[in-house]
Amino acid sequence: MVDAIKVNGGGVFLKNGVEILQASENVGVSKEEAKKGTIAYGILKDHNTSESMEELKIKFDCITSHDITYVGIIQTARASGLEKFPIPYVLTNCHNSLCAVGGTINEDDHVFGLSAAKKYGGTYVPPHQAVIHQYAREMLSGCGKMILGSDSHTRYGALGTMAMGEGGPELVKQLLSQTYDINYPDVVAIYLEGEPVYGVGPQDVALALIGNLFKDGIVKNKVMEFVGPGVSKLSADFRIGIDVMTTETTCLSSIWRTDENIREFYAIHGRESEYKELNPADIAYYDELVKVDLSAIRPMIAMPFHPSNAYTIDEVNANLSDILIDVEKRAKVSFGDKVKFDLHSKIRNGKFLVDQGVIAGCAGGGFENLCAAADILNGADIGSDAFTMSVYPASMPIYAELVKNGAVSKFVDAGVVVKTCFCGPCFGAGDTPSNNAFSIRHSTRNFPNREGSKVQNGQISSVALMDARSIAATAANKGILTSAADMDVEIGKYKYFYDSKIYERRVFDSKGSANADEQLILGPNIKDWPEMVPLTDNLLLKVVSEIHDPVTTTDELIPSGETSSYRSNPLGLAEFTLSRKDPEYVGRAKEVQAYEKAREEGVTAMEKAVEASAEIPKVLETIRSKFADMSWENTGVGSTIFAVKPGDGSAREQAASCQKVLGGWANIANEYATKRYRSNLINWGMLPFIIKEGELPFKNLDYIYVPGVRKLVEEKAELIKAYAVKGSELVGFDLTLGALTDDERQIILDGCLINYNKIG
Repeated sequence: MVDAIKVNGGGVFLKNGVEILQASENVGVSKEEAKKGTIAYGILKDHNTSESMEELKIKFDCITSHDITYVGIIQTARASGLEKFPIPYVLTNCHNSLCAVGGTINEDDHVFGLSAAKKYGGTYVPPHQAVIHQYAREMLSGCGKMILGSDSHTRYGALGTMAMGEGGPELVKQLLSQTYDINYPDVVAIYLEGEPVYGVGPQDVALALIGNLFKDGIVKNKVMEFVGPGVSKLSADFRIGIDVMTTETTCLSSIWRTDENIREFYAIHGRESEYKELNPADIAYYDELVKVDLSAIRPMIAMPFHPSNAYTIDEVNANLSDILIDVEKRAKVSFGDKVKFDLHSKIRNGKFLVDQGVIAGCAGGGFENLCAAADILNGADIGSDAFTMSVYPASMPIYAELVKNGAVSKFVDAGVVVKTCFCGPCFGAGDTPSNNAFSIRHSTRNFPNREGSKVQNGQISSVALMDARSIAATAANKGILTSAADMDVEIGKYKYFYDSKIYERRVFDSKGSANADEQLILGPNIKDWPEMVPLTDNLLLKVVSEIHDPVTTTDELIPSGETSSYRSNPLGLAEFTLSRKDPEYVGRAKEVQAYEKAREEGVTAMEKAVEASAEIPKVLETIRSKFADMSWENTGVGSTIFAVKPGDGSAREQAASCQKVLGGWANIANEYATKRYRSNLINWGMLPFIIKEGELPFKNLDYIYVPGVRKLVEEKAELIKAYAVKGSELVGFDLTLGALTDDERQIILDGCLINYNKIG
């Protein structure tokens, strides 16, 4: 795989979409002018409402959410004065589609969603009709459009649509006719040449890209723009399958040049008017170029516990023991001695035997993927031993066509279970394997516990990501890890016929018409956000969790899976915060929060709380020896966590909001894995502190005093001096906040986005 992907190592000019010229060459136009020649620039310019292309204020064409995010978003917008959805807002129901826990909670949220679509003028897609991203592709995308979604895999670049996944508060801003504010991003050319060989599917290309780009942050918070002659060698479905996985590189967004294949996609879906040809200008400048030789890519596997832990399947089979040892070491870093994680027991006669195969969701459930898998399994059977396999079409129109063209029969005859449109296998709410089982999945992520196991209960299973074709090949080989390239099977090309009546009969579409008389239906689990106070003059923080993993995912900050049912209840969900990473976090955070609640009641209540404390009086004595003006009127009390690089993965705002409702007032990190997690912290009024790498001046359970923090935020100070309380000493150290817009700064000062809108 060394020769398949090459990073240029600097900016380039692209001439006529095919000729790569180094930045030092004279092309008759400046870099600044040529930057305007990218596809991304044109789309961002069309959606920017500011007077500067350096500081963008974006308004999107439409927004989308699913059923573990839309309740919190609408509740936040309601608290901020929402009266009507000002742009199309589609509420899909593909995550909490099963009432696995919590009694009626999930279906209550769906009833709420339908009532909200009627009241505020939105669109409601019932459970099992489509996963969020497939519905957006089929019904919302358009060349040159921009879509914002509250799911991190909001990626429709292959269809000429620049889409971004963000935490809920960013969608709230759009609902309140505010803007998405970012500095103009770097644009990286992903230059495709050649064409895929037999057995290679979109997930293989995606994993090869992620494996090469994630670790060094080559495209972090940048736009990936897919260009080059290789684009036209790929079908629309193949491009979509690559594009959805760009999220795992930590890029900001993606966009592709468009052609006849994309025009045909829109025509099939009855929306040909949404097509237009998108290409870079005759001369375009890119901040970086990544060249991809599609013909050199081979079937891939991303071993646990990250999509970037990528190998060819042939590499794994040839170096099985060494690679399994590496994975077991990674497990040791994440889990310590909490569980026994053993992959070597899967080796049988020198072959690796997996336990489960799943093809699902926005990445795997596309028409071409499932047709290819069905062809590979045609006439085969998965056996009657431990290996199992399930497939989940991404939408009911796809499901219907798979029935009509015989693919479903091929699956059923082979022993594969065909299920409905559901994202559960991707985030731990469906097809959870048995303890120590190994699952191969064409889905988006394979983070620890994301398949549904619970380390705190002594359970551990794991997921490897693969393309649908190699999963089917493995299934045909009864669970022995197999590359699709090793199969002597004809994989056909099937024409897709889209049936629009399927959505017309079931999807509620208000056509943008709101009904103020419609009553929201709130089930007993649906709760309002608790009151949150503005940032105080000073802060007294207690470190209640210290995480030194290289990267901390949002799944570790707030688990997915069955806990997702509680996302319409802020306090109920908060009980699960960090539960699979640091089970003591919630109790510690609540202990600190008790002081803040007492402080907010008044000085008398706070003084009583302090008198009853064994540690606070000593902490106060040390602080006041240097800062005599520190008082409970001007000093808030809260918790903070330290993590090296938090926030990889999901866009879920709850990774931040759950800390906030438990009294969290800050995070301290060496860097933030994604923009969306940092934005979530800001929108919930939490300070996204950055501390330089090196030995920490504090440890878990230490107190940190941040004097004058409100004034420093107001004055846009570059450095914020903080002090770790070490017995009778104060150890000073520097923090920074990174770049903040004026609005973001004010949101932090006001205490959260809800307060910002109430005050504003």
